[in-house]
Amino acid sequence: MRIIAGIDDMRAACRQLSREGKRLGLVPTMGALHEGHLSLVRAARATCEVVAVSIFVNPLQFGPNEDFAKYPRDFEQDRKLLEQENVDMVFTPLSEDMHPAGSSTYVLVEGLSEKLCGRSRPGHFRGVTTVVSKLFHIIGPDVAFFGQKDAAQAAIIRRMVRDLHFDVQIVVCPTVRERDGLAMSSRNRFLNPQQRKAAAVLYRALTRIQTLADRGERRAEALISAGKGVIGQEQGVRLDYLEVADPDTLEPLEDVSRGALVAVAAFIDGVRLIDNIQLTSSGKSEGPLLTG
Repeated sequence: MRIIAGIDDMRAACRQLSREGKRLGLVPTMGALHEGHLSLVRAARATCEVVAVSIFVNPLQFGPNEDFAKYPRDFEQDRKLLEQENVDMVFTPLSEDMHPAGSSTYVLVEGLSEKLCGRSRPGHFRGVTTVVSKLFHIIGPDVAFFGQKDAAQAAIIRRMVRDLHFDVQIVVCPTVRERDGLAMSSRNRFLNPQQRKAAAVLYRALTRIQTLADRGERRAEALISAGKGVIGQEQGVRLDYLEVADPDTLEPLEDVSRGALVAVAAFIDGVRLIDNIQLTSSGKSEGPLLTG
């Protein structure tokens, strides 16, 4: 497994793969890897001849009062996990290389970046699309793999790829969950046992919404009310948002008859977690991947 820090070195290695006609899959990450990330690596390995993983904690997607400084970083553990998955290349650029001093160019998907997490985290999605566009430019992958847990991010990246004519296929893989349904996240390690137990309420709320939709409830207002009722029963959980939206435009929906994204974000004693389910036109939700 090659570990490459320099942008020019990474670009040269990827161009050589292109000349050899090898299909390259990219899994962009911020490190602190868990089973959710590894499921993306396995999806890439199943369809690509070469798999690259980027590890870069991107300062542009953190607000001034957010957890950039304490975001978990454990490169040695990440390296071991990626070696076990037979990853070919790990790209670990420096922040000063990815965002040179005096940088003033950003990529913004207007109309989507202000929705859901973008509303409560101004500038977050601009930071995401800026760094992902740089990764695509440097690495030139044939396929890039993202998780459904970050559904809004995936929708925004799909739109960016379409609008800017990036020659890359975007694959969104199912959310990987713990046995109690909690979506795997690098931030879960910030939770103490009591907080960790409380965090499972997010999936319980989504499950309640799914159950109502399965029974024929199509009014978004009623689904949201039911989900909020479940979350309201758990002390120490502060809701950021619970919304029913179009999975592509992220616009709020009043009716879920044609399918919908149900997205939630909440603070568990200061730790912000997100989750979602996607209802189909039949009302059924996409099934989760359970682990642990």
